[in-house]
Amino acid sequence: MANGEDAGFLPQWRLKTEGVIGPDERLPAGQTLLAGIQHVVAMFGSTAIAPILMGFNPNIAILFSGIGTLIFFLCVRGRVPSYLGSSFAFIAVVIAATGYAGSGPNLNIPVALGGIIAAGALYTVIGLVVQAAGYAWVEKLMPPVVTGAIVAAIGLNLAPVAVKAVSGAALDTWVGLLTVVAVGLVAVRAPGMIGRLPVLIGGLAGYVAYYLGTNVMGLGKPIDFSGVAAASWFGLPAFTAPTFELGAMLLIAPVAIVLVAENLGHIKAIGVMTGRNLDPYIGRAFIGDGIATMLSASGGGTGVTTYAENMGVMAVTKIYSTLIFVVAAAVAILLGFSPKFGALILTIPGPVIGGLTIVVFGLIAATAGRIWVQNKVDFSSSRNLITVGATLTVAAGDLTLKLGGMTLGGIGTATFGCILLYHLLGEGNREEG
Repeated sequence: MANGEDAGFLPQWRLKTEGVIGPDERLPAGQTLLAGIQHVVAMFGSTAIAPILMGFNPNIAILFSGIGTLIFFLCVRGRVPSYLGSSFAFIAVVIAATGYAGSGPNLNIPVALGGIIAAGALYTVIGLVVQAAGYAWVEKLMPPVVTGAIVAAIGLNLAPVAVKAVSGAALDTWVGLLTVVAVGLVAVRAPGMIGRLPVLIGGLAGYVAYYLGTNVMGLGKPIDFSGVAAASWFGLPAFTAPTFELGAMLLIAPVAIVLVAENLGHIKAIGVMTGRNLDPYIGRAFIGDGIATMLSASGGGTGVTTYAENMGVMAVTKIYSTLIFVVAAAVAILLGFSPKFGALILTIPGPVIGGLTIVVFGLIAATAGRIWVQNKVDFSSSRNLITVGATLTVAAGDLTLKLGGMTLGGIGTATFGCILLYHLLGEGNREEG
């Protein structure tokens, strides 16, 4: 239903083959499988890169991203289309807590895992409070002008990552741009189901172009398939148990606040995209994400969060069926137990990933416009203009704040700064957002 409420625990998922596919609708089985795989492709780069930057095992992170997505799916009763992947918000504090040198395995992972569990527990408690006390106070705290600015901040903050990936050799740049064009052409001009797989098909086009340019023509660093050949088809990941040290827990636990702000922005954006009121599921979403984070860290995985990359895929494809994410989660779990598939996905060239993320991150930022337009945000208001302008500049410039032993990155600084600035400017001011 349009208001986000439904009679049963899970939706009935009516079959639909054309137009926009809502959260409670589904495509035929074959198309659902392909769309699910596309979401795996969209999340894989970040979900694998984040653990590598912290010295974690990427296969374990992928495995728990799938398990976490299923937990989230059940907690929100199948109403919120979203994928949970490795959170970048933990990177700085994990490195600080473990003293990780930046390459190879992190020998102090257990200490970080205890801190991540603490963050997940705090996140879950916040979700329980929201679920019990209602979400009206969230609307007052973060009106449309603020949520739109936060969503735009997420997309703009991630932009340098995408651009850097296509800014190496000349071939890298051209392959990245080719990937962008391929995604756009498939999304806009391709007929039928092909038009619903722009990220998958556009990424494949970029992969083939890069392979021809490097492995065949020798114009750059070739794709190395030796890791794929050496990896086994199936294997049990090496799990790691957490240890609990108060210092690390106090350092890492506050990341939960960043995750709350990030997740809230994502849910509001998804609500706009789907035309559904998802506010009744905000508390459930926090709880699901918190439980998934605790479970992931219990086995050696990273903290998880709802993924902006998959929001971008939904914006392109107009497929919002929550069943897609059950399929994506199942595929991720299989990949977690298959080093060979993981090695194959990791051969995707950086310029191809960069091209895909240029489109995806750009669409995330553009979603802010929809939030502002649909809620008729008044940009003749100085309060709104200053709030949005400062937020976007802070996010785009990746302004970092150091608060004691905690480092708040660009997204966190922009998020909390946006909320505080909006309400500070509202004191004694009759302008509203």
